[in-house]
Amino acid sequence: MRERSGAQPNAPTLTDEDIEAIRESLSAQAALAAATDRLAIFYYRNGHWLTASDHNHLRITRIIKSLRLLRGDELADAFRTLILARVEEAGSPIGKPTLGFWSRA
Repeated sequence: MRERSGAQPNAPTLTDEDIEAIRESLSAQAALAAATDRLAIFYYRNGHWLTASDHNHLRITRIIKSLRLLRGDELADAFRTLILARVEEAGSPIGKPTLGFWSRA
């Protein structure tokens, strides 16, 4: 991510060179694809995060932003669509502020 972590403000951020290298690396792209698949399965199979407020909501925002930055808009939008489908399936328990963060991610 380009933005600093609120939880770990001293954590490094990605430079333009880092982003370019990750986007061009077949092994990095394969690792990101596998991680995205694992996260999608996790969030789809588990419902503990489907509440008005949960720490996973910020994590999902960062996942969408990271995918957009490192893998492209189409894959970021696909992950967000999967998450939103799970939210709808659960009766839409997520608040509007969180949904707004996800739509802007």
